[in-house]
Amino acid sequence: MNNAIPGFSPIPSSLNPGSSAAPSSPGAGANDFMSTLQNAMEQVGDLQSEADSKVAQLLTGNGQDVHSTMIAVQKANLAFEMMVQVRNKILAAYQQVSNLPL
Repeated sequence: MNNAIPGFSPIPSSLNPGSSAAPSSPGAGANDFMSTLQNAMEQVGDLQSEADSKVAQLLTGNGQDVHSTMIAVQKANLAFEMMVQVRNKILAAYQQVSNLPL
């Protein structure tokens, strides 16, 4: 069963919990995580710009139908909401780690 979300790339093998691939160096995992986050944020921005352009085309009457415009807007909205939830989880994890006694 394929549970892929359109607009988002699949999980890299370095972040997949079932994967046996380990980062080659201690800093490699952090770089993979950062690049994955950057790619996801770029994809969210791309979806938002696509939705903006479809709305503009709809308002000017340049051939876009309402259905495809609404789908693009909802995809951008869902991607943004998911990114906000990822940010919230990262902040919560950071706060838990920073409260650990050393």
